[in-house]
Amino acid sequence: MPDASHSSAPRQLDVAIVGAGLAGLYAIHRLRGIGLKVRAYEAGSGVGGTWFWNRYPGARCDVESLEYSYSFSEELQQEWKWPERYGTQPEILKYINHVADRFDLRRDVQLDTRIKTALFDGKANEWILKTEAGEEIRARYVVMAAGNLSTPRVPDFKGIHDFKGKWYHTGLWPHEGVDFTGKRVGVIGTGSSGVQMIPIIAQQARHLTVFQRTANFSLPARNEPMTDARERPHKENYKARRAAAQETPFAIGGYPKPTQKTLEATPEERARIYEAKWQEGGSISYLYSYTDLLVSKEANDTASEFVRNKIRGIVKDPKTAELLAPNDHPIGTKRLCLDTNYYETYNRPNVSLVGVRKDPIEEITPTGVRLASGATYELDALVFATGFDAMTGALKEIDVKTSDGAVLRQHWDGGPLTYLGLMVSGFPNMFVVTGPGSPGVKTQMIASIEQHVDWIADAIDYLGKHQLDRIEPTAKAETDWVQHVNQVADSTLYPLANSWYVGANIPGKPRVFMPYVGGFDRYKKQCDAVAANGYEGFTLSRHEAASERARA
Repeated sequence: MPDASHSSAPRQLDVAIVGAGLAGLYAIHRLRGIGLKVRAYEAGSGVGGTWFWNRYPGARCDVESLEYSYSFSEELQQEWKWPERYGTQPEILKYINHVADRFDLRRDVQLDTRIKTALFDGKANEWILKTEAGEEIRARYVVMAAGNLSTPRVPDFKGIHDFKGKWYHTGLWPHEGVDFTGKRVGVIGTGSSGVQMIPIIAQQARHLTVFQRTANFSLPARNEPMTDARERPHKENYKARRAAAQETPFAIGGYPKPTQKTLEATPEERARIYEAKWQEGGSISYLYSYTDLLVSKEANDTASEFVRNKIRGIVKDPKTAELLAPNDHPIGTKRLCLDTNYYETYNRPNVSLVGVRKDPIEEITPTGVRLASGATYELDALVFATGFDAMTGALKEIDVKTSDGAVLRQHWDGGPLTYLGLMVSGFPNMFVVTGPGSPGVKTQMIASIEQHVDWIADAIDYLGKHQLDRIEPTAKAETDWVQHVNQVADSTLYPLANSWYVGANIPGKPRVFMPYVGGFDRYKKQCDAVAANGYEGFTLSRHEAASERARA
């Protein structure tokens, strides 16, 4: 008997959800809760999104596991036991699968299904989605929960397909794992995934060559097994801690807000504070040392130099240490990495660091890598830790259009435009979870996901209760918001970094600052105010055909 999910008749839904990661799964749960018929479509063969795909060695969350978890169920919070301070990829995926089973979410997930096109039919007032397999889905609303870091970017190196060894991308890691024992391995990229995997690969490889274009700041995670002393007080006060987290810029609680400006402290006081934060581990704590680290270059220089000196103290070879010490961006303006023995790894005799900013990679040869200078490196395996087409890549992979002739890729030609990172003008009834223009990637992502999905569910519920069925932002609200996002960014040090926050890792991508860096707390208040004012900046309407259906 054929699978009903692939039958020729279009499936009719209230809400179609694209993606079944942390956002898609919570969207199923929340939207079901208001009586809607929903289904999520997932390209992978399992749920989990980022944590399903990114299986590279050492993959781990850089937010503490007691924080990086759903807050919507007190029972779930209490019953789940995290084994370590920071969750590993396998453990987080296990947790996500537990949530999918515990809340019976799988029955509304269709795996191995990639959405190819999405067309809003203005006359019928519904979205028509088509899968790569040709299945058609019709839905009143669509929720794009495709993720911020879900479109891996493999650089277009000359000769890459001539390489006789095997090559891998961190975001498309083989599920069976990779054994590098006895191999000469090259890792290209030293962002977060590179920093996490390099110490692990170094322990296996005969020799590891790291090709670094840009040095990144990394702080020690100080990961350790979960202790009762850490877990019990957290769980006893979960509700209060979650509420407190909502009042912070990063949606992460537990860190006292700084009260002092950097230069108000003496150099000795600063050194003592930075050292305490370094020993404590974690990135938010370090950036919370003083009030002005992300807005004052002079202040930031003190925090940056402290870490550079730490690198110089850890890495024995002075040349390697200087190459690893970032000097082209203030600390915290690019994603601040967390590591376990990253800098120490460069003291191993089987690890070498190659700077490819001054001497770039010219081509991948059949047997390795050749630089512009002619220097060659013989390799058996290559790993690309080169990141993602962040924040817009996943949506631009889908051909999103309307019957009025709007095309999302064209609308975003000069950079992504959204209102609150939640919706796009000209594309009615299409919601985006943690989209560009929202603070998502600068926060504890699950908190942002829950806040977004709750807002979306409340908006759809509001429409239903008021006999309305269409919502879209005005062009002015969208323009004003994008302008505000960039003004806020310009008041900080963030634009000084050539980061994926501005799409700098994608050749030809317009340089627009994508995340909202005014803080989760300010952003949530703004979203709540917009809703309280009858969805200010949005046009809400009742579609004629829907009115006729209601009368029939």
